[in-house]
Amino acid sequence: MVNVVTLGCRINTFESEILKEKLLNIDNLIIVNTCAVTGEAERQCRQTIRKLRKENPDAKIVVTGCAAQIAPKKFESMEEVDLVLGNKEKAEIEKYISQDITEKTIVGDIFSYDDYDKYLITSFEGRNKAFVQVQQGCDHRCTYCIVPYARGSNRSVPKEEIIKQIKELLSNGYDEICLTGVDICSYKPSLGDLVENILTEIPRLQSLQFGSLDPAAIDKKFISLTNDKRIHPHFHLSVQAGDNLVLKRMKRRHTREDVINLCKNIRKIRPDATFGSDFICGFPTETNEAFANTLKLIDEAGIDKLHVFPYSERKGTPAALMPQIPVEIRKQRAKTLREKRDSDD
Repeated sequence: MVNVVTLGCRINTFESEILKEKLLNIDNLIIVNTCAVTGEAERQCRQTIRKLRKENPDAKIVVTGCAAQIAPKKFESMEEVDLVLGNKEKAEIEKYISQDITEKTIVGDIFSYDDYDKYLITSFEGRNKAFVQVQQGCDHRCTYCIVPYARGSNRSVPKEEIIKQIKELLSNGYDEICLTGVDICSYKPSLGDLVENILTEIPRLQSLQFGSLDPAAIDKKFISLTNDKRIHPHFHLSVQAGDNLVLKRMKRRHTREDVINLCKNIRKIRPDATFGSDFICGFPTETNEAFANTLKLIDEAGIDKLHVFPYSERKGTPAALMPQIPVEIRKQRAKTLREKRDSDD
């Protein structure tokens, strides 16, 4: 049986289930589905590969995913690795596994890829909740983020395919469905239209949840639909900072006021709504006053659950070239932010 090792986000989790089902009957094969969100994530991928080779000296190790797309030569140079495939090639992995491939690295131009893997998964190993990918890629360029260069341009899965996938998972006992993607609020024609179609066409769905939501792009229809009790009342927002100048330097498209108003408007429709958010602490040029604005935003918006990260330089991004905050200050601010929410609980 194939061993798929997943590092990183929910999209990778979804895609790893596809890999498991496609390659179910292949023995002595290890697929490492990598993450590239930070330099540290990439380092951990290489560390994982070395460990897997030590534990499985005779297995074939195939490396794919975002880190393989961004830095293929780093993985090609590892003696532990047999084959490196990009994210485009991941969608056709069965073709590369079944053939005798002479090249060690096959990584195409991700921006030339305007499709997605159409395979319908039937289950999620070891999980009660199932993820369903609704879009891929991102057309925005946040200054700290490498992901668009790993995932390509924004492209949406047709609603008919999404509904078919959800029905397949429901028929196999999964009552909780979480819509995921790189930038799900950029779903075309709109996330609100998609959610309305899902709720209308699948009345037996018990719980519909969402991956990270962009505060700048949540449409009015989506907000109006949050009163449906089948929609899980917790919403995770990609806020990142609570200071407007820092948000501008991050090239985010929202302001702190947008976040406050969004939370307020959803609570008007859904009084039991709760909110979580990602926050990056110690982004380049962030002053003590700017960090204080992030602390204030948590109270002003009523954000309950925090995913806190000290800023980590990512080579290849504009933010890595900006004046950097000392690492110890980044770590201390992250600690302060975590403790603030813990003290409020």
